[in-house]
Amino acid sequence: MGLSDAELDAVRAIERADGADDDLESFFAGAAQARPVREVRVEPFMIARHPLTVAQVRHWLPEYEDSFADSASSTARLEDDLDDLLATWPFRLPSEAEWEYAARAGTTTLTFRGDDRPDEDHVLDDFADEERTAAAENAFGLVAVGSANEICADVWIPHFTDAPVDARPRTGDGPRVVRGGAGDVHPWQGCDEWLLLLSATRYEIQDFTAVRPVAPVPTGPGHA
Repeated sequence: MGLSDAELDAVRAIERADGADDDLESFFAGAAQARPVREVRVEPFMIARHPLTVAQVRHWLPEYEDSFADSASSTARLEDDLDDLLATWPFRLPSEAEWEYAARAGTTTLTFRGDDRPDEDHVLDDFADEERTAAAENAFGLVAVGSANEICADVWIPHFTDAPVDARPRTGDGPRVVRGGAGDVHPWQGCDEWLLLLSATRYEIQDFTAVRPVAPVPTGPGHA
């Protein structure tokens, strides 16, 4: 978990290949917040294929309106409604470790597709087109990982200071951790916007957020 030396070298290689198109100074300055690389033990869990859509949020919050979404099948961005949703639905937020584990899908590269610079095929915000949705799957069958800014259960702590080693969320007062968000600034205008797709990119919650539900693995009769 975290930004490795190899990943940072891969970003530098992309920067050299792109010439002076991108200003990555702010990324490298903030990269320390996703370091050092650490080993975390993650127990089995179930996570949604994609962030909740507008239609899915309305299942629990019928009056929900979304000024960011183009359709009911688009990713929902919650702001004032977030606490209402968390109090109503039968799921939980992923811990930051669970989110990164799911995003990486067994890889140790910048994104689940490797160390190349991501392109627009990585960004997905609407799930009505099943063919396009399926084409964006990682090895775990998850889609749109990194597209929306997805909230985690953890309270923000830079540098993973005193973070649990068993993927439990860090608790306490303060803003929560957010992962992803590249789709919220797409089409990219240069700078370092594409870096929000990286599996290890992390920052504090700001105004609005998407939600990818997590549930325990079923146990008992009928389940292996």
